[in-house]
Amino acid sequence: MRLKTSNLLWGAFFILIGVGFAGNAFSLWDFNLFFSGWWTLFIIVPCIISLVQNGFRTGNIIGLAIGVMLLLSSQGLIDSAVLGKLIVPFIFVLIGLSLIFKNLFQSDKGIHSNINYQGGSSEYSAIFGGNTYVVSGEKFLGTTMNAIFGGVDLNLRDAIIDEDILINATAIFGGIDILVPDNVKVKVSNVPIFGGVDNKAGRNTDPNAPTIYINSTCMFGGIDIK
Repeated sequence: MRLKTSNLLWGAFFILIGVGFAGNAFSLWDFNLFFSGWWTLFIIVPCIISLVQNGFRTGNIIGLAIGVMLLLSSQGLIDSAVLGKLIVPFIFVLIGLSLIFKNLFQSDKGIHSNINYQGGSSEYSAIFGGNTYVVSGEKFLGTTMNAIFGGVDLNLRDAIIDEDILINATAIFGGIDILVPDNVKVKVSNVPIFGGVDNKAGRNTDPNAPTIYINSTCMFGGIDIK
């Protein structure tokens, strides 16, 4: 059975923690999980997994950068006052770079790698805020969604979906709502870290109905599918 990339990475992460504590038992080293800024791992690790799973995206890059900066601040390597002044301009710089180099770094890897992901019209993101997007009367080909300390609503009720598509979704301290039409089926693959996916989409029994495949990572956040 082929292991999912996210499961492999999380498994390796917990194995390293177990080995660290085992080394303490044999006095091989002094391993302490609760180092200064340990809580930033709950931001950094999911973002790294999202990078591996979904490729370079604005949301996961910004989340990783924020997590690393907070870790450096907790370690005393960056002054907290300076950090507070740098976060906002740093986010704008990353957004600008992602727009300039979007096609260069775009990657469409995912758990549902057998789906012909065609990129959709854009990347739907909300960072420290909220955004609502409506696709109506247009063919929808899949997309990437990121909610980091914010919320994203995507309304596909009137979108044209006549083939299998893929949506990569990441919610970190935020939420994502996806409204889907009645003529589709929805299949979800999720990495939950103190969060999860609530799939309330109707159960379409038509074997020929197009399927929306959703690769998701939820860390202190959630995704609602209706």
